[in-house]
Amino acid sequence: MKTSVFSTLAGHAKRQAGRLWALGLAVGLAASMAGSGPADAHGEKSQAAFLRMRTLNWYDVKWSKTSLNVNEEMEITGKLHIMDAWPVAVAKPEVAFLNVGMPGPVLVREGSFLGGKFVPRSTSLELGKTYEFRVLLKARRQGRWHVHTQLSVQTGGPIIGPGQWVEIKGDMADFKNPVTLLNGEVIDLEQYKIGNIYFWHTVWFIAGVAWVFYWFRKRGFVGRYISVASGKGGELITPLERQIGAGALAATLLVVIISYALTASEFPRTIPLQAGNIRAIDALNIPESPIKVEYLRGTYKVPGRELVATYKITNTGKEPVRVGEFATATLRFLNPDVYTQKVDYPEYILAERGLSLSDNAPIAPGETKELTVKVQDARWDTERLADLAYDVDSSFAGLMFFFTPSGARYEVETGGPVIPEFLPI
Repeated sequence: MKTSVFSTLAGHAKRQAGRLWALGLAVGLAASMAGSGPADAHGEKSQAAFLRMRTLNWYDVKWSKTSLNVNEEMEITGKLHIMDAWPVAVAKPEVAFLNVGMPGPVLVREGSFLGGKFVPRSTSLELGKTYEFRVLLKARRQGRWHVHTQLSVQTGGPIIGPGQWVEIKGDMADFKNPVTLLNGEVIDLEQYKIGNIYFWHTVWFIAGVAWVFYWFRKRGFVGRYISVASGKGGELITPLERQIGAGALAATLLVVIISYALTASEFPRTIPLQAGNIRAIDALNIPESPIKVEYLRGTYKVPGRELVATYKITNTGKEPVRVGEFATATLRFLNPDVYTQKVDYPEYILAERGLSLSDNAPIAPGETKELTVKVQDARWDTERLADLAYDVDSSFAGLMFFFTPSGARYEVETGGPVIPEFLPI
């Protein structure tokens, strides 16, 4: 008799402990989420250095505005170079989607364009090609937001481009998003059928809470785990609970079928979600560069945050040229002897004095010169590109820009393996 009483008390204690543990977990999660602040960036620093350096190179990126009002439009324009050095570990951009990275729908994307074509869906891009892009946005929510370019690649994930702080003034309550339907009716997507959305969210939320509460009221998670672990899992669900489960399934299917029929009768003309792949996107017709660049060797000095690369450069053009910039993973390293004026670009990824040469004299027409290029700046660390020293193949890639006295600019993709140096020499 005493044993039976103690067993009952022990079982009750286990059930109570399980409920308290689950309640504590829920309270802890709620508290942690309530105490967390908004994210300022979009995780681009967490992406591997090789992924950011050897997949895409965004350049000539411009934000038409950095301060605007709710309902006001802005656009991001520039060029997107698909690297020939695309890593084998990442799927090629045969299915890619031009997008914008931002903390939620603070702006509405009204249109995306690649090669001058409207691309509301995925498209195919070729390695080694350069594409002009334009993204049209409309301000929706007031605040100060970090807005990035972004290319999402199937199985490769989103590859983040450069970001700029954009301030939106006004009140989101004034936002309008008019759209013309197939029947000519003009609706505001921001408010259209919003009552239905709230209603169905409430219905399914209540149904979900009731379902969880019904199964949680007996034994809790820990109690059920103990039953399963002790070989009594078959006794957890009673015949009555099976009937209730079958009834809940039938009720759910009935609600879905009836609501679908009512919606189909109210909106007989619809267009399915567009999931095709837009092909034949025109790449930029860039003339062949008269600059021939051969990568010879390179090192990355971890303590000095310094990439040192040696090239053999041949100028087959008619004008002398100078190395003015090296761009990789949204970062721009500039030669201050070439860029003598302030550059309009986000400062956190702009190293205005980050590039220097062993010989800063111009490369004359017909001349071949062995040149050591030093790319040094703390942004190697702050943007976590120094991790290339720990990659499997320790390779880098980027675009090198050459300039002529007449103002011509030539971009050449360059890169290769580097030897990391962890101690100063």
